[in-house]
Amino acid sequence: MEGDQDAVRRILTELGDTWAVVGLSSNRRRAAYGVAEVLQRFGKRIVPVHPKAETVHGERGYASLADIPFKVDVVDVFVRSDLAGQVADEAAAIGADAVWFQLDVIDGAAYERTRAAGLDMVMDRCPAIEIPRLGPAARA
Repeated sequence: MEGDQDAVRRILTELGDTWAVVGLSSNRRRAAYGVAEVLQRFGKRIVPVHPKAETVHGERGYASLADIPFKVDVVDVFVRSDLAGQVADEAAAIGADAVWFQLDVIDGAAYERTRAAGLDMVMDRCPAIEIPRLGPAARA
């Protein structure tokens, strides 16, 4: 979407460092597991969000975004496109600052709703690919 590169930079360098990773479980074969590990390496606090509410990468998991008892800055979405819009709406409801739809997670209507609600939004991109491109700014 137009303006995504500005949103990518802002989310990765200017917003807070607490990332709820929706769909993150202890399954090492899933993309969310590796992406969460990269986010941690770049100083982000990850919060696993999965119905199993597992502890992953040393961080306590929660069954839903609404169950998280502290501020979440970014909601990183690893669910199918047909479910992603609901997650984006929940992110707005909990007061997150941004929503990030992973590669192949696409919902144009959710993108527009999320932006209209005042949140930054990135769709069909991966922070584990984008964050190293920013170099030292990503660690600021």
